[in-house]
Parts: sequence; C-alpha cells; structure tokens
Amino acid sequence: MNIVVGITGGIAAYKAVGVVRALVLAGHDVHVVATDAALRFVGRPTLEAISRNPVHSDLYEGVAEVRHVALGQRADLIVIAPATAHTLAKLATGLADDLLGNTVLASSAPLVLAPAMHTEMWQHPATVANVRTLVERGAQLVGPGSGQLTGSDSGPGRMAEVDDIVAAALAAAGPRDLAGRRILVTAGGTREPLDPVRFIGNRSSGKQGVALARAAALRGAAVTLVVANIDDGVLADEGLPGVEVVHVSTTLELQEAAQHAAGEADVVIMAAAVADYHPESVAQEKIKKETQGDELELRLVRNPDILKELTAARREGQLFVGFAAETERDRDALLELGRAKAARKGVDYLVLNRVGWSEGFATDRNAVTVLNAGGDIVGDADGTKTSVADRILDLVIGDHD
Repeated sequence: MNIVVGITGGIAAYKAVGVVRALVLAGHDVHVVATDAALRFVGRPTLEAISRNPVHSDLYEGVAEVRHVALGQRADLIVIAPATAHTLAKLATGLADDLLGNTVLASSAPLVLAPAMHTEMWQHPATVANVRTLVERGAQLVGPGSGQLTGSDSGPGRMAEVDDIVAAALAAAGPRDLAGRRILVTAGGTREPLDPVRFIGNRSSGKQGVALARAAALRGAAVTLVVANIDDGVLADEGLPGVEVVHVSTTLELQEAAQHAAGEADVVIMAAAVADYHPESVAQEKIKKETQGDELELRLVRNPDILKELTAARREGQLFVGFAAETERDRDALLELGRAKAARKGVDYLVLNRVGWSEGFATDRNAVTVLNAGGDIVGDADGTKTSVADRILDLVIGDHD
C-alpha cells in the first residue's frame, strides 16, 4: 500500500519513527508528511532514512506535480501520529494551511488518528467536539491511552503504542470481512457488592475485550460491547465507531445485557471476567469493624453460568467464543483445563490464557491459545492486545466461514 504518515508537533513525535519503521518493514511504501513543528522534535534525516523516501513538509514544494494534492490522491491510507489538539481542530474544520491539511482533504483513503496531548486538552469540550466530528466523518481513532505524559503529569492523553497504531491502521485499510455481521463482546470484570462501599471483584482491566470490539468494528461488524468496570482510559466511546457500548457492574446485570444482545448477534465473544459467586446478602450500610470484631464471615452464593446459558439457547448458525484465564503453569495441564471448560460451556472456540500477578490481567500484552470445540489447538497469538484481538478474529471467524 501507499501510506502517508502525518507527523505533527508534539513530544510524542518520536514514537512516529517506530510507526514508520513498522509499516516499511511490513512491505508498504511510506511517505512522511511532517509539519514544521514536527521537525523540531524529530529530524528530517531520521525520517528519510527510516521511510526510505523524501520527507515532505512544504506546501509550495513540487508545485509542477501539484504535490499538495497528489500525495493524498495516491494514498491508500493516511495515519497521523501524533495528532495534536491543534491538528484535530484544523482537520475538524477543514483547514488546509499546510501540506498535511491539503493531503487529508485531497484524499478519500481511510484516515487513522493517534491523538496525543495533555489530559486537560484531551478532555476540553472543544477537543471532544472536534473528535466527535472527525469520527462521524469516518476517521478512526486509536488511543489515547492513560499514563505518564510530559513532565510529572499523568492521565488520559498518552499516544497509543506503536504496535497498536500500526494494527489499527492496517485494519482500517484492510478488507472489511466482517461487514454485515453482528457481534456481541463482553469485557472487564464484574463486581459483587458487600455493602455500599465494598465489593468482591477481579483484576481484569477490560483491555482485551475492548480491543476485540474495536478490531471487529474496524473490519465492518456492527458491535455491541457490554463492559463491566473497566480501567480508566481503556474505553474512549468516541473512538469506537460502529460500537454500541452498554455499561454494567454485577454478574446479574451482565447476564441481562448479554441475553438481550445475544438474540441479535451472529457471534458472541465472552471476554469478560465474571465473578463465580456473589454475597448471599448485601449490607445496606457500611460494615464496621467495630461491630464485627476480629472476624467477618461472608456467605457466598454461586452466580449463574452466563455463557453456558447462552450456548444452550443458541440459534442455528450462531458462533460462541469463550475465554478461560488460568494460573496453571504447566502447558499440558493448562490445555486440559481449557478443553474441559470448552466442553462444559458448549462453545465453538475457547481462548485460553495464563494469568498471574504480572501477566494477562491489567497489562498491554497477552499470549493466548485458541481451542476449538473438540479441544484441538487452532492457533496461538502473542503480542499487544490489539494484535491478539485481530488474530483471534482471524482464527475463530475465518476458520468458521
């Protein structure tokens, strides 16, 4: 593909070098269009060496070939990373006072934006409105994430990682092989209240489920995403075009939402970490240690098996994908646990992954093995949760077609 990578003037511009490199190594012809401000953060020689093409920045260069529109006309894909608040505002209003603005306006190619800015700028009503406008026009957002920003600041606004940007960009330009499909995805972890201030929960961040919803939507599916208690910054509703988001908290709430959405779904992907038990009774006021003493007894009652109920009520042609997070260290034993769960749940595929104190949950990467209904391994995936999401969709839906 002929890919234009637009780089604008933010400190995250250094990450754009990695985006360019990854796209070149993937075999694409990459042309960098950098703003003057971007070249104050990353040098032209670096970008030309990595892209293997001249860097374009001046609106009045190449006038004879009408370069200010030719770059956009030839592009199969445009990626802007970082996309600053200033750039988002210009794109939303259609300004074309530099080469990058002209390139975007002259192109009908998919546009992928990787925002990067301070939290206050990302959350400002002007930026929120600009992002909404761009998404309504078809732009695809990847990120921003939440984390360390410039200086001592931390919060939403951090540019997405290189692998995630590249995966989203290639998906946006790739075949829309899921067009016409309706897909239900669940994500996050359910919480069961003990009293108004405490709950029993788990460490799921929701990142893998949200990545699956985003990947499916980019491939043309109409997606319903049921999310339970995901981490801050994982879900930016305005960055998920084609996705209907339903928020829940408890297992019973997730059960109700999943049952409602599953009736219309062609594919059901249950990636949420669902609590197995809930308290038999919930205190209506905060439980006090002064009144409970040194010990507190909790009586837990088993929650319904949502996935098993859904597969039992399946209609002809529906595809069900379950997830199993296990702490078992031995691979053979891990696979046996997965095979038993696949049979017990009645799923078509089971995504099996090992979790622990520092892997699986609340991380940006994942490693999974996908089993079919008979317990056979159909494939593995290892990488960012974005790349793993696409691989899972390739394995379970591509194999099913």
